[in-house]
Amino acid sequence: MLHLASMMKSRPADFRKALAGRHVVMFFEKPSLRTRLTFEAGVASLGGSISFVDQTQGRLDAREKLSDIAHNLERWVDAIVLRTFAHSTIEGMAEYACVPVVNALSDLEHPCQALADYLTLQERFGNLKKIRLAYVGDGNNVAHSLLLTAACLGSKIRIATPEGYGANERIVADAFEIAEQTGAEIDILSDPHEAVRGVDAIYTDAWASMGQEHEAGERARIFPPYQVNDELAAGAAPHAVFMHCLPAHRGEEITDSIIDSVRSVVFDQAESRLHAQKAILTLLLGGGKSRIPVRSAHA
Repeated sequence: MLHLASMMKSRPADFRKALAGRHVVMFFEKPSLRTRLTFEAGVASLGGSISFVDQTQGRLDAREKLSDIAHNLERWVDAIVLRTFAHSTIEGMAEYACVPVVNALSDLEHPCQALADYLTLQERFGNLKKIRLAYVGDGNNVAHSLLLTAACLGSKIRIATPEGYGANERIVADAFEIAEQTGAEIDILSDPHEAVRGVDAIYTDAWASMGQEHEAGERARIFPPYQVNDELAAGAAPHAVFMHCLPAHRGEEITDSIIDSVRSVVFDQAESRLHAQKAILTLLLGGGKSRIPVRSAHA
């Protein structure tokens, strides 16, 4: 997928008909800037069409049973993209619909973001097996998907979170199980300074995710030692880059001096969302190798 995303970025004209005749629908229970626009722009650039349904005023299954929605959608569209609160909504849609369902974010995972992040790291450093990434902050959906992606790629990752705010135990167990097969190195820590020592990239995210706003005050008291600032960043390798999935709460989880520095790749990550998601949809809907240009497939 990362290889295809790189090809799609470097030779976009080769893929302008990859999704010709295909229609995608998006249902978003949470607000979005990057996710919505990158899916819309990506589908359009591949010759497909896309519809957006704003679900921010109510959960997807609030008015109608989820299975009924799924069986309707599978008659009309070629793929369903969901941005939800409950991960069970995505699982349920995937269970009932006979067309591909893409997780564009849930409270448990954010796989499109993690794939884009590792595409960014691959472009910057090359061999992902040699890269060591440190994530510091809340053990949230982004941390979960970074863990699983690093494990699948055989990469190296450290996760540092405050006590009581660690990553989901099942996700961690799954990541370690995958790592046994791929050779990935995973460290689960509490000390942010230990986590960033000598790493190639430091990653952070908001201390309170969407839906956790009522916890913001308490988290603001607990999380300051995990702020990515000049002092913390000094422990990383001299060439280390700084990452954030955005939107950022400047002055909280990350300082202006870090996010605006020449070593910040946050907007590269945002661009990578476009290419990663184009690759996901092309692999799901592009009709196999017949839709992928031969000269590109072996580049």
